[in-house]
Amino acid sequence: MFEVRNLKKVYRERVVLEIEHLSLPQGETLALAGANGSGKTTLLRILAGNLKPTEGETRTAPPVLCLPQRCYAFRGTVLDNVLLGARDKKDEALALLEETELLALKDKKAASLSGGELQKLAACRLLVSPCKLLLLDEPTSACDAAGTKLVLSLLSRYREKTGCTVVLSTHTPAVATQAANRLVILNNGKIEADGDPQTVLRAPESDWAKEFIAGWRI
Repeated sequence: MFEVRNLKKVYRERVVLEIEHLSLPQGETLALAGANGSGKTTLLRILAGNLKPTEGETRTAPPVLCLPQRCYAFRGTVLDNVLLGARDKKDEALALLEETELLALKDKKAASLSGGELQKLAACRLLVSPCKLLLLDEPTSACDAAGTKLVLSLLSRYREKTGCTVVLSTHTPAVATQAANRLVILNNGKIEADGDPQTVLRAPESDWAKEFIAGWRI
């Protein structure tokens, strides 16, 4: 699970994240939504241990795996990339590539993949190993509808297999409702809405949340 208390992050005297309390039980999936600059990526980076908060405390259950918004490829083939740090898991790597429809590209140079293919490859590279906390920053942003469906299905099976907690950010309501059982909407670094995704989207409690959801990309 993860938990944050009295969390604050300040950049150049500007408060970009301020959360009194947020936690999620082991095995649950939380979707983070909000406009650009609302604090989603900052929160994920703090949970990953890649960024220190200005104030407050965080508790996470290692090992923690994180997929950044900007995916990248290492030198070598597609299969080489998936096996980085997991050389003894070739069968699992091949199975992941098959699930994401990348198996036919396993011997292709990873750097030559398209944006959507690269995002699926990055997911495979991450999910070949188990973890307790999985953090994903816009994991389907470069995927088309079919690619999004594949990635979400892969994430669901991985969570069921490992029992890990998942926190993902998204700009797409469909991803929040399909992948998560809880939705948190951030506004200028603060929690504006928190609850079951369908309930939050159908009956937001604040005027700001209503306005945001009304203009959220469907």
